[in-house]
Amino acid sequence: MSAPALMAQTNELLDLACREFDDPDAVADLNAIRARLDEPLRVAIAGKVKAGKSTLLNALVGELLAPTDTGECTKVVTWYRDGHSYQVMLHPADGSDPQQVRFRRDEGAIEIDLGSRNANDVDRLEVTWPSEGLRILTLIDTPGVDSLTDGVATRAFEFLDPDDADTPADAVLYLMKHIHASDLRLLEAFHDDAVSTPNPVNAVAVLSRADEIGAGSHDSMVSAGRVARRLGDDPRLRRLVQMIVPVAGLIAETGKTMSEREYRQLAALSASVDLDGVLLSADRFIDAPPETPLTSIEREALLGRFGLFGVRVASTMIRDGEVSSSQMLADRLVDLSGLTELRQVLETLFVSRADVLKARSALLAVERLCLAAPATSGAERVLAELERVMAGAHPFNEMVTLAAIRSGWVVGPAPKLAELERILGSSGSAPAVRLGLETSATSDSIRSTALDELARWQRLAENPLTAHDMATATRVAIRSLEGILAGAS
Repeated sequence: MSAPALMAQTNELLDLACREFDDPDAVADLNAIRARLDEPLRVAIAGKVKAGKSTLLNALVGELLAPTDTGECTKVVTWYRDGHSYQVMLHPADGSDPQQVRFRRDEGAIEIDLGSRNANDVDRLEVTWPSEGLRILTLIDTPGVDSLTDGVATRAFEFLDPDDADTPADAVLYLMKHIHASDLRLLEAFHDDAVSTPNPVNAVAVLSRADEIGAGSHDSMVSAGRVARRLGDDPRLRRLVQMIVPVAGLIAETGKTMSEREYRQLAALSASVDLDGVLLSADRFIDAPPETPLTSIEREALLGRFGLFGVRVASTMIRDGEVSSSQMLADRLVDLSGLTELRQVLETLFVSRADVLKARSALLAVERLCLAAPATSGAERVLAELERVMAGAHPFNEMVTLAAIRSGWVVGPAPKLAELERILGSSGSAPAVRLGLETSATSDSIRSTALDELARWQRLAENPLTAHDMATATRVAIRSLEGILAGAS
């Protein structure tokens, strides 16, 4: 079953459920589930306090919307949606009707007035903001999982943990600096057991604040790349996330929002004779000798916007003539930060399979609604149809098989397992990507390669010496290859 066919069957299931359920509240929930299918994919950004969640969100949006400072900024789950108007809606924790609240922008970031409420009185905030960066993805900023503020530490777990209700997020970006027990617990909470257990396909880890890994040196991002590859080989992480991408969030945010004034300040710094000397540490840069360009206040502001690594590489690029305008510098910083790679990962792994992920979320929500309903024949009929849809949905079978491979339940030679993962869509759902071809491959090349691969995997599946788990996974890959051939025809 293709993704469009899966979406069609999901809508048909919702039609059936609306006919079978008499409870107005259940029908309202079903209508909300149907509306969700037409919305952008929902991606939650999670991690510890000060992991850089809000900074990365701003970089992805391309605007300074979420507040970022030295304190704990996000204490309430906050949604950022695209829309035609500017507004903030507050959803109370007691389930009462949402209310529009006042807000203002302070140096770019949105400052929301909760009135007499504290963070524990608020279920979530929904920020509607006209933005091209939010048209494909709705981004959800979550509180830190290790917050010391009463009640805040559990909010991210409650938001992503689907034990009591379907999680509002279709996919998650988890920010981490290393593997910690609390990081693994939150990632495990996001993987329900109704469709696949666990499921790394809808989670990507981000090695955050990557520029700090090498102590702000020129090769910090190179060092971060090595660390990310090493973490990506950790079996505990492989079973929970699709991949890990190093990102210097502050550099990405500043590259997307840099002003002409900041470029001129960096240009003035680049002409300093002892620039390398004053950039040895943050304190030395702020308290530089009087002959150093800019005031200490201006240098401190630059440090807050770029970080030591950003100031160092930006001024070096200007000094060496690698860039000659603010736009050139902004583009180079965004590429250097890893944001471009992360966007490509989001496009390949999330956006390209958005229909599958949204259908999965909808089916899980319908299942929980049925299980919570009284034991009626209506709920039983809906559950029976839901099981039929899930059983016949090949994209779900791919997700289950990928999870089994990543979790070590399918045993085999590492190169063969890597090929299986690729065919099942671990690197992207495009036919050329699944076959290991260039994205510009012709339809004839795709068809020829798919035929060769199909014959090879069929021989493996039919070999009596092939282990049962490997044979089962291979048959799912064969179905994927048959789908590629059908599309090529």
